[in-house]
Amino acid sequence: MKRYKLNGAYYYCPVDLTLQIVGGRWKGIVIWNLREGKKRFSELKKILVTINDKMLSQVLRELEEQGVINRKVHELVPPKVEYCLSTEGKKLLPIMQAMSDYGVKFAVE
Repeated sequence: MKRYKLNGAYYYCPVDLTLQIVGGRWKGIVIWNLREGKKRFSELKKILVTINDKMLSQVLRELEEQGVINRKVHELVPPKVEYCLSTEGKKLLPIMQAMSDYGVKFAVE
């Protein structure tokens, strides 16, 4: 049986590994909102109205560790940090688009 490794953990199903990356309440939404380009922490916070600072920081850190997003720090006063999708993160966009399309079709008005 084939195994898939991510951050030291092994998965026996590629779907399970993918859900580990995009799963949870906020990861997919952060990825989806970075599809159009760079955003600062405060911009993401405004979009994700109900997320708290600690959770957003945690999600961004996890996505960076998984190689889905890039974090760029500009040496300014005050420091400016921007987040954008990495090459690997951009590969997730067709999956996210399919999820968006499904959500639109599934939604009941």
